[in-house]
Amino acid sequence: MAKVIMPKMGDAMEEGTLLRWLKNVGDQVNAGDPIAEIETDKVSLEIEAQESGVLSRQVVAEGAVVPIGAVIATLGDEVLEEAAAAAPVAAAPAAAAAPAPEPVVAVQAASMATNGHAPSVSPATAAVPAPGERIRASPLVKRLAAEHGIDLNVIPGTGPGGRIVKDDLQPYLTGARPKPTAAAVAAPAFTPTPVPASRGERTVVPLTKIKKTTGRRMIESVSTAPHFFVTADIEMDAAVAFREQVNRAADATGVKISYNDLVVKACANALRRFPNLNSSIDGDTIVQHHNIDVNLAVALEDGLIAPFIPDTDRQTLGTVSAMAKDLIGRARSGQLLPNEYQGGTFTVSNLGMYDVDEFISIINPPQAAILAVGSIANVPVVRDGAVVPGHRMKITLSADHRVTDGAEVAQFLQAVRMYLEHPVLLAVH
Repeated sequence: MAKVIMPKMGDAMEEGTLLRWLKNVGDQVNAGDPIAEIETDKVSLEIEAQESGVLSRQVVAEGAVVPIGAVIATLGDEVLEEAAAAAPVAAAPAAAAAPAPEPVVAVQAASMATNGHAPSVSPATAAVPAPGERIRASPLVKRLAAEHGIDLNVIPGTGPGGRIVKDDLQPYLTGARPKPTAAAVAAPAFTPTPVPASRGERTVVPLTKIKKTTGRRMIESVSTAPHFFVTADIEMDAAVAFREQVNRAADATGVKISYNDLVVKACANALRRFPNLNSSIDGDTIVQHHNIDVNLAVALEDGLIAPFIPDTDRQTLGTVSAMAKDLIGRARSGQLLPNEYQGGTFTVSNLGMYDVDEFISIINPPQAAILAVGSIANVPVVRDGAVVPGHRMKITLSADHRVTDGAEVAQFLQAVRMYLEHPVLLAVH
């Protein structure tokens, strides 16, 4: 009998949540079949078996938080009666079980959707989200619903705690049921609610796994890294004109760039001259990385994630743009693989799209620096003794004083300014 365990999907992962089972006890499981959907501190994904057999027992219940390495299921040639009758248990007993000599079935992330099925739940127990209530669904379900124009607010969730799972969506994807809309659910009758004499109502929202991880890492960063901050004001008129020119030709070239693409590429090129800023701290040593992998801070519904572009300085501007769009899109749909966000040597955090003039960021440990990018503003500037309109953008570098100093950071920002004020250089370097 082989065992399926909770996989370790990255160095920082300590536990995962089993969202739902994709196979039932008694089902034949072939190598490569998705068995369950799990949620880590960053993404939701499916895990596959690399051996074949009958699913003889589900050790862990849906919704349980399971330590890495803990047994979640067993596979055998046939289902034992006592195993089939046994109800899934919580994660703690599984984690405490001693390692068994039987071979462990390795599991891996699967990016494709599954045709597996979960234990059936009667419609009577399914719950439609109340108006204004946060929709509980995995990134995969949200992405599928968005792609097919399905309103998740009116779909009953049969997963743990009313969570909407893929099986709830399947009839609408296949056409077995018409796509629901908000109008398909009758609005409840309005009943005025008297204001209580004693106020003080509140909503308690638990921290998501991503926010817990982000908070832990940021506390580590501010408590161990002596931060300092340097701001530069960049003239962006040439960058604005360059971007417009490139994007006008997008139909012919297939290349369309954003201002963030220009900033990321400018930073990557400038880092070649400043290896200290492309470093990380390892105990009492500074590790200068030969590869320049720029992370992109991406805001998600549940927190922040920062995938990176490998060898950013060696990529063309068009490739940087294409890779950034792909990473950001898959980050928001929950399709990133762990090796795409665990790593990187320098981070860019851009809030310019939110009309933010300037801000400071906390260093992404163990990196030595992070760049905060504000919005591009059309403001009066003095040029050749006359006041004329101009485009300006402020960038602020947060740096670790153990690794670098103000003079070096100022020189780095000058190099970034050179590339952004002469953007044609980004097309040839």
